[in-house]
Amino acid sequence: MSRRSGVLEFAVLGLLHDAPMHGYELRKRLNVLLGSFRAFSYGTLYPCLKSLVAQGFLVEDNPDVEYVPATALNGKRSKIVYRLSPEGKERFEELLADSGPDAWEDEHFGVHFAFFGQTDRAVRMRVLEGRRSRLEERLERMRSSIARTRERFDDYTLELQRHGLESVEREVRWLNELIETERANRTGRGGPSPAPENSDKTSDGRGQEDGSPDPPGPPYDRPGRSA
Repeated sequence: MSRRSGVLEFAVLGLLHDAPMHGYELRKRLNVLLGSFRAFSYGTLYPCLKSLVAQGFLVEDNPDVEYVPATALNGKRSKIVYRLSPEGKERFEELLADSGPDAWEDEHFGVHFAFFGQTDRAVRMRVLEGRRSRLEERLERMRSSIARTRERFDDYTLELQRHGLESVEREVRWLNELIETERANRTGRGGPSPAPENSDKTSDGRGQEDGSPDPPGPPYDRPGRSA
C-alpha cells in the first residue's frame, strides 16, 4: 500500500467511525480534514472505498442501487451509504495506535493529529515527540544548506530558504507547546486544556490579544509550510 493510499484509508475509517455517510458527504469531510490542497477526486476516493469493502472493513447500505457519480452536469449523488464493520473498527483502532516513524511524516501526521481526541495519551506523546525529532533533523539540514549556498544564490532565493526555515521553526515551537500541555494534563484521552482567561502571553512570551492562543490543529493549512 502506498503512503498516500494509507493516509486516505486511515482518514476514511476515522470519519466513518463517527457516523455512516455516503460518498459525496465523505469526500467533503475529507477535504475539510486534509485540506483543500489535498482535495480528493471521486476517481481516488471510490477505489479506496471499494477496496475497504472488499477487505471487509466497510459495509454498503443499499448496495443494489446503481451508483451514479456526482458531476456538475447531472447533479446526482450516490445513494450508497458506507459504515464501519466490526473489522473496520478494529482496523481503525490499530491505525490509531500506530506511533512509529510513518506517523511522524508530513502526510500521516496531520491525519493522526486530527484523531488525537480518540487516541491514548501515550500514543499522542510518542507521535508528537517523534514529529518534533523529525523536524529538528530537518532544521539542521536546512541550516546547513543555507550556510553552504549563501554565496551562490541571490537575495530572493535566500529569502525563500529563510521563509521555509522559519515555517519549520514555528511548527517545532507549536509541538513544544503541545507536548508540554500533554505532560501537564496527564489524561488518557482528550485535547489540550484551554488557556487562562486573562492570560496575555503565550508559552514563549509573545503577547496576544484577548489571551487567545493560536488555534489548535495541524499546521498544514497554514501558509508557508515547508515540504
